Amino acid sequence: MPVTANAKGTVVVVTYQIGVNSSGGPILRQRSIPNVKSTATDQDVYDVIQAIYGLQEHSVISVRRDNRIELSQA
Repeated sequence: MPVTANAKGTVVVVTYQIGVNSSGGPILRQRSIPNVKSTATDQDVYDVIQAIYGLQEHSVISVRRDNRIELSQA
């Protein structure tokens, strides 16, 4: 039986560095940003995150996009 995939939204997870520990290793934090439109392009998502976090003192380490897709039988 065929399966249909329906986009249900996107969550963007940003990892950023807030400092260094006593050993010199990075101290990282993550922030999830829910309800991103699934139709937004990867470039647009990345550019918006860079613009927002560019206003802060913390360095962005990575930007991850998690697309949520619901699978159902047709």
